[in-house]
Amino acid sequence: MFTQIKSLGLFGLNAFPVDVEVSISRGNPQFEIVGLPDASVRESRERIRAALTAMSVLLPPRRITVNLAPADVKKIGTMHDLAILLGILVCMQMLSPQPAGRVFLGEVSLSGQVRSVNGVLPMALLAAQTGAQELYVPAENAAEAAAAGIPVYAVRNVEELIAHLEQEAPLPPQPETDTSPVSADQQLDFADVKGQQNARYALEIAAAGGHNALMIGSPGSGKSMLAKRIPSILPEMTRAESMETTQIYSIAGLLDPKQPLIRTRPFRSPHHTISSVGLVGGGSVPHPGEISLAHNGLLFLDELAEFDHRALEIMRQPLEDHRVTITRAAGTITYPCSFMLVGAMNPCPCGYFGHPHRKCTCSDRQVRQYLNRISGPLLDRFDLHIEVEPVSFDDLSAKTKSESSAEIRKRVQAARERQTRRFAGTNIFCNAAIPAGKLQDYCMLDSDALTLLHAVFDKLGLSARAYDRILKVARTIADLDQCDVIGKKHIASAAQFRSLDRKYWAQ
Repeated sequence: MFTQIKSLGLFGLNAFPVDVEVSISRGNPQFEIVGLPDASVRESRERIRAALTAMSVLLPPRRITVNLAPADVKKIGTMHDLAILLGILVCMQMLSPQPAGRVFLGEVSLSGQVRSVNGVLPMALLAAQTGAQELYVPAENAAEAAAAGIPVYAVRNVEELIAHLEQEAPLPPQPETDTSPVSADQQLDFADVKGQQNARYALEIAAAGGHNALMIGSPGSGKSMLAKRIPSILPEMTRAESMETTQIYSIAGLLDPKQPLIRTRPFRSPHHTISSVGLVGGGSVPHPGEISLAHNGLLFLDELAEFDHRALEIMRQPLEDHRVTITRAAGTITYPCSFMLVGAMNPCPCGYFGHPHRKCTCSDRQVRQYLNRISGPLLDRFDLHIEVEPVSFDDLSAKTKSESSAEIRKRVQAARERQTRRFAGTNIFCNAAIPAGKLQDYCMLDSDALTLLHAVFDKLGLSARAYDRILKVARTIADLDQCDVIGKKHIASAAQFRSLDRKYWAQ
């Protein structure tokens, strides 16, 4: 007896169809799975055997062969368990043959329960693209799968599924998942920040244009406090951004069943002891790292100078390309990583170099060695260098509330809408992503602005990349001012946020 059940496989973000072919024939009793299965797939034999026993079903004393086609593509994970079990039941004539329009995903427990698997959303999207009519997934994965736009059925156990397939007790289809944008969590609000007008303005620019920002200041000046409030002023996620980010979290197994879609921009803040693999991604089967988990959101690196130098340098290319490619023996995977990078660091080992009231105990050499942990090429990739000054007593004791995140977000949203109109029909999504070849088209300067930019370039000895950064930041400042042409004041404002090149890293 032979049958075929439709399933899906996953490698990185790439889903692919899998035909689970089951044959029960005469021969020595054995249960074999072929088609390049990994260890977790091969172990499904024992899970399925125990699950059938729990259902009072004994495997026949015959040769059972399961082929996962295409046989030349490695199969990883436990998502094929359910399809294999159903194929065996069909061959044993305990279940009707299944039409090709039905696709099955899920891990089977020893008791016959159907457990959740990672990466259901990208596989559900492929099922929708390939014309699947019904998708059966574990109950915990049903909400995210329903976002793909095809009929989805939540399966809790094998017996429940069989009763549905035999039309004895039909399961209701999963309700459509809400994909509308939601507001960011407003518990952390810029209204709580005392003083720091310059830093607040700089972060508003960063949010409006998607720019990378580096904050440098003494301990207790409010760098982390400011960074944690940036998500409250970022623009709402679009549906496309939500789906992209959710796929990454689905693969990583980080989705909350109660929140099946990521609808607020991610905020990732890894500890400085993180490894290169944890930050960028990797492993024997490459998994997404923090830079991919921050896709369409924000990656905050506190105590930037304490991070492993190699890990920081590995980030340089992904910051430019907005994607990271990881190659291992199992294959090559590319993950998206379009994120806003915000770093925070002290100006020296003791933290008080340049402090107006406290004396720095570090030697000049110690200060230089500490700052040189951040290489020039990496520093160039920060569009904004923000000096965070200590907060004065008058600011701390003031009873007046600072401007709220909601008010700042309105200006950020308006600036992003101008960028959306400007870049319509292109793959550019914000000012920070303008390629070098398009700067002249999108960053038009008046004569005074051009003269000032020339002077700034010569005085600070900027690199070509830093020149591009100033133009992009000036473009964002002009957007906040609702100006089409970049003026002198926009260049002056953008140039002040490159002052760290001269003050701290100058030779």
